[in-house]
Amino acid sequence: MFYLTGCLVALVAVASAVPTQFVSSPSVSLDGATVIGTTNGTTTRYLGIPYAQPPIGDLRLRLPKPVLPYKGVLNATAFGNQCIQQDFVLGPFPSNVPQAAQQYLQDFIAIPDVPQSEDCLNLNVVTPSGVTRQSKLPVLVWIYGGGYQHGSNAVEPGDAIVARSIQIGHPVIYVAMNYRLSAFGFLGGKEVKEEGVGNLGLQDQREAFRWVQKYISAFGGDPSKVTIWGQSAGAISVSLHMLANGGNNEGLFRAGFLESGAPGPYGDVLELQDTYDQIVTDAGCAPANNTLQCLRTIPASVLKAAMDKSPSFVDYVVRLLLAVTAYTQELTDSLASNDEDEGSAFAFPSLNITTDDEFSGYVSSNFYPKASGDEIAKILELYPANPAAGSPFGTGDKFAYSPQYKRISAFQGDWIEQAPRRLFVQQISGKQPVYAFLNKGGKVEGIGAAHGSELPNVYGGGGMADYLIRFATTLDPNGHGAFHWPQYTNENPQLLTFQDGSIPLKVGLDTYRSAPIAYVAKLSLTYPA
Repeated sequence: MFYLTGCLVALVAVASAVPTQFVSSPSVSLDGATVIGTTNGTTTRYLGIPYAQPPIGDLRLRLPKPVLPYKGVLNATAFGNQCIQQDFVLGPFPSNVPQAAQQYLQDFIAIPDVPQSEDCLNLNVVTPSGVTRQSKLPVLVWIYGGGYQHGSNAVEPGDAIVARSIQIGHPVIYVAMNYRLSAFGFLGGKEVKEEGVGNLGLQDQREAFRWVQKYISAFGGDPSKVTIWGQSAGAISVSLHMLANGGNNEGLFRAGFLESGAPGPYGDVLELQDTYDQIVTDAGCAPANNTLQCLRTIPASVLKAAMDKSPSFVDYVVRLLLAVTAYTQELTDSLASNDEDEGSAFAFPSLNITTDDEFSGYVSSNFYPKASGDEIAKILELYPANPAAGSPFGTGDKFAYSPQYKRISAFQGDWIEQAPRRLFVQQISGKQPVYAFLNKGGKVEGIGAAHGSELPNVYGGGGMADYLIRFATTLDPNGHGAFHWPQYTNENPQLLTFQDGSIPLKVGLDTYRSAPIAYVAKLSLTYPA
C-alpha cells in the first residue's frame, strides 16, 4: 500500500459544435428496467446511471458493491449527484500574476452546480444517436482528475468526443463515472490497511469498469474494445489499473490513454497515520474503540468538515489522503503525455520561499526527508535559481513571482509529472506499443503550457481528439492523412509535440532536461515519498 501527492486538473468547460438542445425519447433496457435518455439528433445521453450500491450507512468506507438489478423506469436525463468534494481556496495572487493565469488557476477548483452526496456512484453514457445493440462500437471510459479530492463527471459529458468520432468515421461510445474522493475514498492509516479498505475511489472506478463489461452492449458498445482514459489524477488512476494484479486487467479494458499522470514511487499507507488520526479527532471519534467504524456512523457533514481541515493539493503541504497499490508489470497498449509546464500551477502555494536555503529545506522536508545533504544539494545544482532556467520555460526572466517560483515550478513539475511519465514509458516500452506526446500548445500568459492545458485540444475537437479516437478504435492513433505519430522505444524515444503557431505538430526526442529528470526519478525511487 502506498500514498501519493494529489494532482491538479483544470475543470474547463470547452465549447464545441455539438447542438445543446436535448429532448427525451431514446431508451435502453437494462435487466427489468427501461432507461430513458435524451438526444440532440447527433448524440444521445444517458446520465446519472447508478453503477454500484450507494456507499451510505454501513457501506461508507467499504468496498463498492455491485448495483442491484435494475427495475421499473430509470430517468437518465439529468446528471447524478457528484461525490462530496473537499473544500479549499487559493491564496491571494501577487499583483504581477496576469489575469489569464489567475482565471485559469481559479478554474482548477471550480465545481459544477450539481448536488453533492455520498450517494454518488453513477455514470454517464454518451452514444451516437441511432446505435443499436448490434453496433458494437469501441468504448472510451473517462476518469476525471482533481487530486483525488474533487472532480465530477458533469464537467464534460463527452458529447464533443462522440460527435467528433462520428465526423471522422470512427464512432465511439463515451462513459464517465463518479468515484469517491478524499476522506470518503482515499483514507490512509493502519486501521484502513488492516481492514483492507484503502483506495476506495480506485475500487469504485474498477466497479464501473465491471459495469461496462456487463451493460455496455445494451447501448451499442463492444465490451472487448474498451480504452480507459484519464487526466491528472485520472491518468494516474489509469496507470494503476494497468499495473494492478501484475498486469492482469481481468479483461476490463484493452488500452489506456494517460494525460499528465503516471505511477510514482509511493510510500506505505502507514505514512498517513497522522492525517487519519487528525480526521478521527476532528470528527469526534477519538474515544471510540473502533475509530473507523465510528467514522461510518457520524453524519456525512461531520466527516466532510474534518476532511476539509486536512491537507489539500493547493496547500504548501504535499502529503494527502491517498493510498494506492502499484505493481511491476504492464501489458496494455498506451498513450502517455505531459504538458511542458506541469509545475507552474503547483508552485503558487510556495511563494513564501524566497532563498536558496528555504528552497533546500522545502525540497528536503516535503519531497526527500530521508535524502542526504549532498543529494539535496544536487537538486539545487540541477534546478538553478536563475529564472531563465525555470518554468514556464522559455520565458526568460518574466513571470518570476518570487525569487524561487520558477525554480520550484520546474522541480515540482518534474517530480510530480515529467519524471514518473518518462520512467513509466521507459519501463513498458518493448512490452507493448507505446506512444508519447508533449503538449506545448494552449499556453496561458504567466504560467505557460500549464497542467491541464491540453484539455481544450481534446474536448474542443482538436487534433489530439482525433488521435485518441483512432487509437480507441484501431489501437493505432495514425491514419486518414494525419501527421504521423511514431511509436516510442527506448532506442528511439520519439515524442509527438503539440504546439501553437504555424507548425502545430512535430516529432522530437524525449530527452529534454534529461539530467535533472533522471536524477529526480532516481532519487524518488531511492526515497519513496
